[in-house]
Amino acid sequence: MSDTPKSIPRISGQNFDPDIIKARQDFITSETGTEIPHLSAMTIDPATLKGNIENPIGAGQIPIGLAGPLLVDGEYAKGHFYVPMATTEGTLVASYSRGMRILSAIGGVKTTIVERYMQRAPVFHCQDARMARELGKWIESNFSTIKKAAEATTSIGKLSHIEGYGVSRMWFTRFNFTTGDAAGQNMSGKAAQAACQWIMDNLPADLGKVTFTLSGAIDTDKKHSHLNTLHSRGARVVVEAVLPRDLMLSITRADTRDMYRARQISMLGGMLAGTTNNGVHAANGIAALFVATGQDEANVAESQAGLTYVELLDNDDLYWSLTLPSIIAATYGGGTGLATQRECLEIMDCYGTGKVEKFIEILAGTVLAGEISLSAAVVANEWVESHDRHGRNRP
Repeated sequence: MSDTPKSIPRISGQNFDPDIIKARQDFITSETGTEIPHLSAMTIDPATLKGNIENPIGAGQIPIGLAGPLLVDGEYAKGHFYVPMATTEGTLVASYSRGMRILSAIGGVKTTIVERYMQRAPVFHCQDARMARELGKWIESNFSTIKKAAEATTSIGKLSHIEGYGVSRMWFTRFNFTTGDAAGQNMSGKAAQAACQWIMDNLPADLGKVTFTLSGAIDTDKKHSHLNTLHSRGARVVVEAVLPRDLMLSITRADTRDMYRARQISMLGGMLAGTTNNGVHAANGIAALFVATGQDEANVAESQAGLTYVELLDNDDLYWSLTLPSIIAATYGGGTGLATQRECLEIMDCYGTGKVEKFIEILAGTVLAGEISLSAAVVANEWVESHDRHGRNRP
């Protein structure tokens, strides 16, 4: 690399043309001495990348495995699905497939979407706490007009409700939007900004001087919070199944009574650690599906939160449920329309409008499959052995 760093080659308005991409590829080889034959050998049409990335030099190739079939008994997803999972972790796809085999054998995983909202959280700065409280009341009484101002910015987003929290001389809010098949962060931000501007333009004089910041951070964008566990961010989805003891013994060699006891231990350990998910590894399945299908991968930070609840039934079958309160996903817009990502969504018939709830239910069922399989492997003392068999890739 040269002593004086050089600027990355760019051409205004032509940054996705093949010639400028080739110039950047040559540039990075010249500056670092690294040849990039695999990065540069992409099949994606560069013209489709605008709006998804800046200064492209190629595309990364992440292995994608196929798990399944997964039988889903949902309100939007019904039937068997094959699930593409992007990962470099050996054993992962095999483990999820085993969990899917179990769920399919019992007639499918039951999925329920409780609600789905995307937030932006403006905070209003007032002269004192009483003025902040009165502002909150004024916002509540003018909700219908604020809603109209917000929705004027989008043909899809709808303002459902506004939460309000008084702290010091500030009024923290959470604007909750429905966003169709898009994840909706940018949509919600634009709509909330328009709503706040209407509020600023129409505030009565007796509320004094008020200013606002578009995000007061209680939307907790791309980081988890307990508030999102309680109030949901993205989709709140519940998946549940009853695992027969004989079936679990035959497929996993794990006794449901031992699995129930293991869950009690995990609950205690999770409390001790202060975890945001008292399950096993929800982030594994979520990340693998997010990368494969063009989701915003940073949303794994929120989406991985989960609440596991189990009951050992009188006949020793095991009821298992997992509540995922913050699944942020899309089947339209963002990275979902890129070539390989679209293909992965199409494998599940989940690309385009009217498909996001179906995708969320398949995703949630996939996560439960992984929870059951890994938990059984730990209980049956086969966890290390399975990784030795499937997960070794060393020189």
